[in-house]
Amino acid sequence: MRSEMNGRRIGILVALAFTITSFAQGQKQTAPPPQTDAPKQELGPTTSKTKEEIDAAKTLPRETVITAAPVDPKKYVIGPEDIIRVNVWKDTDFTGVFQVRPDGKFSMNLIGDITAAGLTPDQLAQDISKALEQYLVKPQVNVSVAQVLSKNYYITGEVNRTGKFPLVVPTTIMEALTNAGGFREYAKTKKIVIMRGKERIKFSYNDVIKGKNLESNILLQDGDYVHVP
Repeated sequence: MRSEMNGRRIGILVALAFTITSFAQGQKQTAPPPQTDAPKQELGPTTSKTKEEIDAAKTLPRETVITAAPVDPKKYVIGPEDIIRVNVWKDTDFTGVFQVRPDGKFSMNLIGDITAAGLTPDQLAQDISKALEQYLVKPQVNVSVAQVLSKNYYITGEVNRTGKFPLVVPTTIMEALTNAGGFREYAKTKKIVIMRGKERIKFSYNDVIKGKNLESNILLQDGDYVHVP
């Protein structure tokens, strides 16, 4: 009798163990796969731009700021190739930066061609204001020179920096030589020549530096060549 009861108990335990094992295996088979990082979505075709380039593009200003050249708006005479800025108060349609063409003119919206060469910035502002009266009520116009390109002087010979220099403000020979970075070792500073058209003007740096012939330290003119032998 006891042996029969023990046999039954063993059978029940075996069946129970089998059921538990089957249930665990079923749960393992039906369990969802582990979550992984979602693949990155492609936003478009691959480009060669780097992240730094993209970030930089986002921060670019909408309008480039141009600082006015240090010229007197009542005295400086605008010339071909000069870059000017026209500012019309409270009107962005007419405000802008323009370069004077070789014919001395530039073009504005609606107005068309305007002559700038031969005028001071203040005179040009008055002309633009008159032209705008047919479109605006009492237009307030300001003109400044952003970059002087029409007036230059040249330095050649035994100086540290030769070439073309913008004649933005009144410049003496001594100032021009300073702008050229001084002399080279074998420069003949007593025999400097300023070539102005057909005229040849002699200049001695040595004399002026000693306080002699100060009147020879003249202002340069547009197109002058300063040669240091």
